[in-house]
Amino acid sequence: MTWDPPRRLAGLTSRLGPHRGTARTRFTALYVMLFLLSGTTLLAIAAVVSSGGSRSSQIAPDGSTDQPATAGQVQERIGELERQLARAHDTQSQRVLIGSAIALGVMAVVSVGLGWFVAGRVLRPLNLMTVATRRITADNLHERLAIRGPDDEVKDLADTIDDLLGRLEDSFDAQRLFVANASHELRTPLTTMRASLDVALAKPGPLSETTATLAARMRTELDRVDRLLEGLLVLARSRHGDFTDSAHLPLGRVARDSLAGRAEDVTAKGLAVRDDRIDDSACVRGSRTLLRRMVENLVDNAITHNAPGGWISVAVRGEGDGAGTVSLVIESSGPVLDQQRVADLARPFRRHGADRTGSDQGSGLGLSIVAAIARAHHGALDLHARPDGGLRVTLVLPRAAGRMAAEAPGAETEPAR
Repeated sequence: MTWDPPRRLAGLTSRLGPHRGTARTRFTALYVMLFLLSGTTLLAIAAVVSSGGSRSSQIAPDGSTDQPATAGQVQERIGELERQLARAHDTQSQRVLIGSAIALGVMAVVSVGLGWFVAGRVLRPLNLMTVATRRITADNLHERLAIRGPDDEVKDLADTIDDLLGRLEDSFDAQRLFVANASHELRTPLTTMRASLDVALAKPGPLSETTATLAARMRTELDRVDRLLEGLLVLARSRHGDFTDSAHLPLGRVARDSLAGRAEDVTAKGLAVRDDRIDDSACVRGSRTLLRRMVENLVDNAITHNAPGGWISVAVRGEGDGAGTVSLVIESSGPVLDQQRVADLARPFRRHGADRTGSDQGSGLGLSIVAAIARAHHGALDLHARPDGGLRVTLVLPRAAGRMAAEAPGAETEPAR
């Protein structure tokens, strides 16, 4: 069994100190304990040396009974002086030990402040690295920590993180390039296939029922692939935060436009819509295209997965100005859902139950696109299963400062796609 003082001391401080303290607190506790241990050891050594000197001073030289009387008196006098000297030595040693103990106590208190200061200085580069790393996001991966100083362990860690950020930047750039290329390369053959199918169906002459059925089925599948591709591209774009059309948008007006765009589907299902709790003045700032797509997906989800003859409630509320938030709450009727499975719906290609597995029920990307767009705009999405059936979706976004900026006519009221 080997003795490992640093590890033993670290374990001792972790047991005696706060279990959830910061590294600075643990370092301070370690410094104080090391100081107390070394000071106590020094006092113990001084006490042992002092007691040994006292005992040696109390040993009187052997006297002989056959010495003359005058010599015996001298010897007795010498012994008395030695005893007095020993008592003075003991008194002085006690005073020194007491003074040292008091000084040790005072320095123990001082060592707490010194240990806290030294620990802060030692951990300062790590704190700077933490702040800089938190500041770097997908939008500014080009930034680096660039820690300056001697070539020690801290600088090696900073250089390693900078290398990692460089690799992440290259990876994000490659993904952005892929998204741009995929948008062109994949849509072109889909458009060609759809056009070829339309040309074949438009040729003169009768078509067999089987051919017409297969053509309709193929057209439906092509449309579905097109929607799936569009959803994947929007999802990738929102995660990269590529906002080329940033603007102020009244979220309530976007919600009304989305409801108006699905009026036929609402009527076909016999749904009752409540939209009297919409604040049209609550504005958010972000990508006009992505924000509209986000609200459209929420409205589409509430209609598609609703029960015939059910209801939809849409509410938009703004709180504060600038530093406040805008919340969009969409509730819908429907079957009773499992909350644990509902929380998974914001992940790509996740559907809830058998009622969400048909080809006409979407691609499973709707809510995941909403969650990605919300995160890209520093917002949050919350899905909650209603106790009496249906779903409540709460979307919270930062509120834009002031009123909606003046835009081109119709820019903020463009009909939903």
